[in-house]
Amino acid sequence: MSTPGASGMPLLQVENLSTAFRTSRGILRAVDEVSFTLEKGETLGIVGESGSGKSVLVRSIMNILPRTALIPPQTKVILEGKDTRLLSRAEAKHFWGTQIAMVFQDPMTSLNPVKKIGTQITDPLRFHLGMSKSAARARAIELLDLVRIPEPARRLNQYPHELSGGMRQRVIIAIALSCNPKLLVADEPTTALDVTVQKQILDLLENLQRDLNMAMILITHDLGVVAGRADRIAVMYAGRMVETADTKALFRNMRHPYAEALLKSIPRLENPSHTRLDAISGRPPDMVRPPAGCRFASRCRYAQDRCVAELPELTTAGDPDHRFACFFPVGTPEGERALAANLAAGQTATGLDLHAQAVS
Repeated sequence: MSTPGASGMPLLQVENLSTAFRTSRGILRAVDEVSFTLEKGETLGIVGESGSGKSVLVRSIMNILPRTALIPPQTKVILEGKDTRLLSRAEAKHFWGTQIAMVFQDPMTSLNPVKKIGTQITDPLRFHLGMSKSAARARAIELLDLVRIPEPARRLNQYPHELSGGMRQRVIIAIALSCNPKLLVADEPTTALDVTVQKQILDLLENLQRDLNMAMILITHDLGVVAGRADRIAVMYAGRMVETADTKALFRNMRHPYAEALLKSIPRLENPSHTRLDAISGRPPDMVRPPAGCRFASRCRYAQDRCVAELPELTTAGDPDHRFACFFPVGTPEGERALAANLAAGQTATGLDLHAQAVS
């Protein structure tokens, strides 16, 4: 559960965050004017398909981007009252790790293959917290025990390749937690793991987040992963947030057609074997030359002429905590009329063939 700070300010405040990259084809807009807040102890799930901008968003927050990244001066990333964009190099060295830490997708590329596990855990403890070698080793054993790795003292002398994928990811989590950060960012932390281990890691993160009262941002492409683990969900598409809401509210009254399409694409246990998945037609737009209107319009069953011409902004409909960027929202009279008109015509304003989609 989230707990506002004593000052009444959120733990994290992101304002007008935009990130672009220079490419041989022009400027690629990876993240476009994203704003949100995160309270202490709160878990925010950020959901979207590959290329939606999720990972670039959190790397922009942590300021771990390549030199080719372009971030406008109006962007603000404020953590506990400090604008992280304005930190000096000396300040930043001890800010990341102690205030905010990250768990990456693939533990094999996150861990140094030629350094022992113990060294990789104790180095940040000695650098950030000034611990002695013996104190850091004792803390490393505690951390491995905390993330439920058996025989933790023995593991300190092993190399990453000697551990299973699930154990390597637990080591990454131990390193991230080593300096007691206030915010943990988990970027698709179970992508490289099998299903059983995925649940174990997600359960572990959830328990640690609750026990340590950390805030957490959980990045995933699967709405099912965050359904019971996040307080709030933000759905991203083509660099923009298209819907944000309390988790229960989002699943009860989903408004954006992309969020609806993501939910429909999840396999269901009650369906018989070999049931064709309800995939989303088409592909994301070219973010070097994004369309003038709604970026989901070419793939949207509800799309009308207005969607092609205008870019919808996040708005509310009665609930200030539930925002969505759509002119014809799912489950509203406007949305129902738009869908009915498109089904009758057999296609949308962008030419999406609804008859072919139904057959497939």
